[in-house]
Amino acid sequence: MIATGEALTRLLPQRPPMLLIDALLECANDRTVSQFQVPADLVLVEDGYLSEAGLIENIAQTAAAGAGYGYQQGGAGAPPIGFIAAIKDLRVGALPAVGTVLTTEVLVQNQVLEFTIVRGTVRAAGATFAECEMRIFIKDSE
Repeated sequence: MIATGEALTRLLPQRPPMLLIDALLECANDRTVSQFQVPADLVLVEDGYLSEAGLIENIAQTAAAGAGYGYQQGGAGAPPIGFIAAIKDLRVGALPAVGTVLTTEVLVQNQVLEFTIVRGTVRAAGATFAECEMRIFIKDSE
C-alpha cells in the first residue's frame, strides 16, 4: 500500500465528500491500482448503489492519484489538475452496492501533448463492474 488518509489527499485535488478512493495500492510504470469501499452517505450513491457517474469518477481519481504520485516522486510541486475530456467504450456490468470494496486498475495507453489516454477497470470479488477508455486533459499546476 502506497498511500491512505492525509498522504492520499496530497496526491489528489478532490476532497470529501467527492473523494472516491480510500487507498493507493500500486503505482508503477503506466499502471495504478486503488481501493474504495462504497459508503452509504456518498452523494453519488443512489438507492444503495454507486451510480455510473461514481464509477467513472472512481476511474478518473485513480488516474489522478497515479499522476499525483508520479509528480511527488519526481520532486515536483503540487500535482497537476486533470479534467475528463472524453469517455469511450464505457461498459457497466452492474452497479456496486454500498459496502462493496472496489479495486480499480488504470493503465496509461498513451500521452499526447496535454492529454493522457487511460484504460480503467473497476472490479470486486471477481466481478467487473465497469471499464472504459478515458481521455484526460492535464493542466499543469504552475
